[in-house]
Amino acid sequence: ELVLVTGPSGSGKTTLLEVLSGLARPTRGRVLWQEKPLLAERLRDHVGLVFQFPDRYFCGRTVREEVLFGRGSKHALQVSEVLDLVGLGGIDRQSPPSALSGGQQRRLALAVQLLRRPEILLLDEPTAGLDWSAVRQVYQLLSQFKKQWGLLVVTHDPHELSGLADRVYRLEAGRLLAAQPDLVL
Repeated sequence: ELVLVTGPSGSGKTTLLEVLSGLARPTRGRVLWQEKPLLAERLRDHVGLVFQFPDRYFCGRTVREEVLFGRGSKHALQVSEVLDLVGLGGIDRQSPPSALSGGQQRRLALAVQLLRRPEILLLDEPTAGLDWSAVRQVYQLLSQFKKQWGLLVVTHDPHELSGLADRVYRLEAGRLLAAQPDLVL
């Protein structure tokens, strides 16, 4: 399913993703996985996080290196598989990630996470700054992916993705409140 978390800029949406991915520790409360407390180190085994501006985090000199970064050559055969999954099967794997469009860079960051085989994908503002064509491509990808993975998407502008959401929450003053999909528009 796809869970959408909305809220204004600065409401803590990115921080929520960082806690849920194990990159930050909660200052209060706890994170449960299948009703059991889960340490931050274990969260990283279950989730894949795609940042709002993934190009800031690319480390590979080429698309292929980026997908394989930190994974070793044993995953080399899966590069084509994950690039195909995100609609980048036809790109030159030797081109630098910086040569890709913004939408392609987001899909590359998604491919990097898919190679890890997470159970849940966390996406921070996946449509921010993209033109209508790239937004449509992201929508189509998420529509397909919610059949295979749990998706948690945070955005301050839910208009493009509310039609995909199975559940919607609004983050207000540090509290996650249930909302109806038609009420966030």
